[in-house]
Amino acid sequence: MEIGLTHYIIVSALLFALGLYGIVSRKHAVMVLMGLELILNAANINFVAFARFGGMNIEGHIAAIFVIILAAAEAAVALAILLNIYQHFRHVNVDEVDQLKE
Repeated sequence: MEIGLTHYIIVSALLFALGLYGIVSRKHAVMVLMGLELILNAANINFVAFARFGGMNIEGHIAAIFVIILAAAEAAVALAILLNIYQHFRHVNVDEVDQLKE
């Protein structure tokens, strides 16, 4: 049995669904960020799979590298915001935070 494009799309769809579930159902901000990372990884799998099975183009790999760089920057900024939220509210539940104080 050979692994084809369909297998990659199925794995990507499962990761996307898990990430979406993590964003929608969780109240803890760290879990929401983990769900967002799962969604970005699902997009990376699609970029690389379509680049592989669509003619061996390098554009899919370059797009995946840019998404990885974006995810790293997003994680740094989001963790800084979470630390600020924790300093002011002493919790990181996103449902209970309605504004940031100065």
